[in-house]
Amino acid sequence: MVRARFRQWWQARLPLADSISLTQRNVYILPTRPGFMLGATLLVLLIASINYQLNLGYLLTFLLAGSAVVGMHVCHATLRGLAMNLSAPDAQFAGGSATLAITLHNQRKSARHGIGLAVLDATHADRWVWTDVPAQGSATVHVAFQPTRRGLHRVPPLTAETRFPLGTFRVWTVWRPAAQVMVYPAPEPFPPPLPPGEPRSGGGALAQPQSSGEFDGVRPYRRGDPLKLVVWKKAAKADELVSRDTQQAQRYELWLDHAQSGHLDAEARLSRLAAWVLQANKLALDYGLRLPGQEIAPDSGEAHKRRCLEALATS
Repeated sequence: MVRARFRQWWQARLPLADSISLTQRNVYILPTRPGFMLGATLLVLLIASINYQLNLGYLLTFLLAGSAVVGMHVCHATLRGLAMNLSAPDAQFAGGSATLAITLHNQRKSARHGIGLAVLDATHADRWVWTDVPAQGSATVHVAFQPTRRGLHRVPPLTAETRFPLGTFRVWTVWRPAAQVMVYPAPEPFPPPLPPGEPRSGGGALAQPQSSGEFDGVRPYRRGDPLKLVVWKKAAKADELVSRDTQQAQRYELWLDHAQSGHLDAEARLSRLAAWVLQANKLALDYGLRLPGQEIAPDSGEAHKRRCLEALATS
């Protein structure tokens, strides 16, 4: 408990930035377990050499100690001077993993080896991704984390470390990105068909839309119809080509209404609406979204889909 509170307090003091340059101020070093074992071995060798006046023992002891000191400097220099940049993460659906792309930039004339990156996990189950950065070059590493709920999430703290070249010292840093990732509701796996269209106000609709399982502004395919008007999902079910009827589409509007999404709990309704948004977008239909206290006018396209999914994620 005390360790977790200290870790939280310490991380809160770190600045938020999507780019970071590693210097002596933000790079830390400590011996590893093999390092402590090497230190104990050197102490035993030194005591034995002093006790028995072994010149070769002195030579071996100081040779190993010198190698450990050189390895410490090489290990620290592997991270020191490295620059890291986080690309803006893409939106994800709840239950999936959000992937973060981190680019490492090396300005010096020698390569940097054995650098690992991971999402800092309080359970110490960090999943490391290892890479080498070429001299005066860059390398891109992808790490992932799984958001626990829908909404706008800040990217969790990241950590980078190396134990190159001997593994006797661990050099690491902790980085708090400022980027955020949008998490949409998980779509319902097997949603019911799209609701029927609603008559436009003042449109003078002549007939009621049929409850066929999709927005029913369709008609049999006619030679010369643009491919973008073909409703491929209906064609796959009925084994015949049908096209969207633009005249009927002008009389009816497709609304995805939170109040009419079924007798479900709040999260299940949002999941169903998310599935409907994806389905309507796939069919290239104009659709609107009604949520408690918010209404998005009918439209189509990727930008409209993102707007509707973001509204579902933050409602």
